[in-house]
Amino acid sequence: MKKKIRLGVNIDHVATLRNARNENFPNLSDVAILLTKCEVDLITVHLREDRRHILDKDVFDLKRKNFLPLNLEMASTHEMREICIKVSPEFCCIVPEKREELTTEGGLNVRKQVKYLKEYVENIKHNGTKVSLFIDPEIDQIDAAIEVGADAVELHTGKYSLLFEKGSYTNELKRIQESAEYCAKNKIVCNAGHGLNFKNVSNISKIENISELNVGHFIVAQSLFNGLKETISKFREIINESRF
Repeated sequence: MKKKIRLGVNIDHVATLRNARNENFPNLSDVAILLTKCEVDLITVHLREDRRHILDKDVFDLKRKNFLPLNLEMASTHEMREICIKVSPEFCCIVPEKREELTTEGGLNVRKQVKYLKEYVENIKHNGTKVSLFIDPEIDQIDAAIEVGADAVELHTGKYSLLFEKGSYTNELKRIQESAEYCAKNKIVCNAGHGLNFKNVSNISKIENISELNVGHFIVAQSLFNGLKETISKFREIINESRF
């Protein structure tokens, strides 16, 4: 029996808008309350090293007020590990991070840092947080994620999304499908995200072994035209119809 796909909404760019005026509007708690009234399963935020959008206070507030399960995206630094342990979010997704990038570019190279990440993941899981690793859809990276003890992987769909616009996405979609199937065979949870929108998400949500999608920029941007509730409702409708 096919399972309903979980939807996480990333609210980083609500914080970007707030920070543009160095004020507290739009307030992230108000947005989180609205998300509880939509078909959303978790709230995702990326606490970057440069604090360009989400701030430490935001993470602690969202967890303390417990609107929805919290998924904290972060780099694998000592500072972020300590924050994650203090916050104790339900989920943590470890991502690669460069100060100069506009958004996350590519997946984490787990294979090159197995020893370091194994200890890093163990420390976070010891606190009860489930850990996922944001990776490219590659079998070797999935094997490495299993080796370090991750609970899940999140497949980077950014390349697929760019190729979708050019009409040449077939091979990349196949890589995602094969990676999701490999995850299922090896009993590691498979999520996906990055660059997904109304047009391209259907192919991804059709993949039975993908458990969760995390979407941020598109939902926040599209909300300028349709409103947040309507945008999420349409997104949820598309992924549900694709799955069932």
